[in-house]
Amino acid sequence: MSSGLPVYDTPILGMTARPRVERAVEYGNEASFWVEWPSGLVDLTRSRHLETSGGEDEEALSGAHLEIEVDGGRRIRVDKARTVLVVVDMQNFFLHPDLRAHEPGLKAVDALVPILAPLRRQGVKILWVNWGLTEHELHTIPPSLARGFTKGGRGGFGAPLPGDFGRLLMRGSRNAELYGPLQDAYRAGEAAGADVWVHKNRMSGIWGYQSALDLYLKENGITTLLFGGVNSDQCVLGTLVDAYYRGYDCILVKDITATTSPEGGHENVVYNAGNSYGFATDTERILKVASATT
Repeated sequence: MSSGLPVYDTPILGMTARPRVERAVEYGNEASFWVEWPSGLVDLTRSRHLETSGGEDEEALSGAHLEIEVDGGRRIRVDKARTVLVVVDMQNFFLHPDLRAHEPGLKAVDALVPILAPLRRQGVKILWVNWGLTEHELHTIPPSLARGFTKGGRGGFGAPLPGDFGRLLMRGSRNAELYGPLQDAYRAGEAAGADVWVHKNRMSGIWGYQSALDLYLKENGITTLLFGGVNSDQCVLGTLVDAYYRGYDCILVKDITATTSPEGGHENVVYNAGNSYGFATDTERILKVASATT
């Protein structure tokens, strides 16, 4: 029965509601490709082209890969060595109760902590992508961004904050440190060679011709990014969308992502992450596979 829509009226949205493919399909190009199977598996590992598999059988799951259930009745297969968790802006400035009320953000912190160690054991690195401005960068901030971080025309980047929080989002200041248990978690991960701190100076962590984050990802052969942080519809979304434009695989981890925006802000990001930019999952489904014996 006809849906009444023109044959080419297939929106790029709605991926989670689409039925599974009827036969195996390969997307992409020779160097960067996915293979989707009728079982619901979407293989992001780029390990075997469809033509080399005969188009019939999925490759058995190897110890180098993880399979994570995602929204829409699918599961994604990722290469552990080429996958990272990108945590955006979970800093004191955005989360500390002495500086702002961010109950959803604090809940996201609680959800984040339990997945850090299991992911590290699986070989997935944790990238903490945070504001951290230099004196030089204060003179390069565009007016639209500078205005957004002022209040009543006062304050802004580099301005002093109350108590010992230091200057607003300057490198080395207390307000630019990770919130609560996350700072110690980062230090432990850094000492183990599993965590990396990446500075950013825009809402997106991967904007422009070259950024510290993009350079790290390319130098280390990373293709797949799990995303969390605050705020969902601002810096997390900006970083995720720019990563999507650059061809990275983007998976939003819903319960480690939060915002202070009105209702609909976070939900819109979740909707588009899973229906257009890539995939959406949660910590329960990550823990299910990451906690398994390596």
